[in-house]
Amino acid sequence: MSETLYIQTDKNMQVTSEKVHLMDIAQLSCSDSRILNRCRVLKVASLPAGKYGRYPVSIIEVIRKIQQAEKNLEIVHVGEAEFLLTYTALEKKGQAAAWIKTIFVCLLTFFGTMFSIMTFNTDVDVEGLFEQIHTQFTGKPSDGFSALEISYSLGIGVGVVCFFNHFGRRKLTEDPTPLEVEMRAYEDQVDTTIIEQENRKQQDPL
Repeated sequence: MSETLYIQTDKNMQVTSEKVHLMDIAQLSCSDSRILNRCRVLKVASLPAGKYGRYPVSIIEVIRKIQQAEKNLEIVHVGEAEFLLTYTALEKKGQAAAWIKTIFVCLLTFFGTMFSIMTFNTDVDVEGLFEQIHTQFTGKPSDGFSALEISYSLGIGVGVVCFFNHFGRRKLTEDPTPLEVEMRAYEDQVDTTIIEQENRKQQDPL
């Protein structure tokens, strides 16, 4: 009776070496520990050294190499039939570089958001609207520091925190934030596009 090797793959796996082994790209399970250990170190792909990027791989190619190494082994695959290997260099950045990058992103986000809010307020003339409302209810023009302006300013900050479900390292709920959802959707679309483009190149090499 042959043993069974279970393979689970994701849509995108990150590797840092041009020599890719099966344990680098898949989760493995087998009742025979000797077979499992041999399969874990089995080399399934060789990437161009130093040419970092995303490389599409078909699970059929991986299964074929496993079958060549293990003749009497039944393979059950769970997951993506085609996936990407993201070949990246090992991170060697220091703590200072990470802090500089974080500060830059925070400043860029802060001033970009501030500019967007200011242009929106100017475009819809929020200042004129508040002044008109204040005059109607009080009979006097607003000096720019009324309850309307203060509550509106505070409401923007509270609304942003509630919408993005994130403040610092804390979340209001356990649900993923809208930014995390959009980033995940974007990554999935990029991965799918790269795989489809590679398939089209193979079908129509001209």
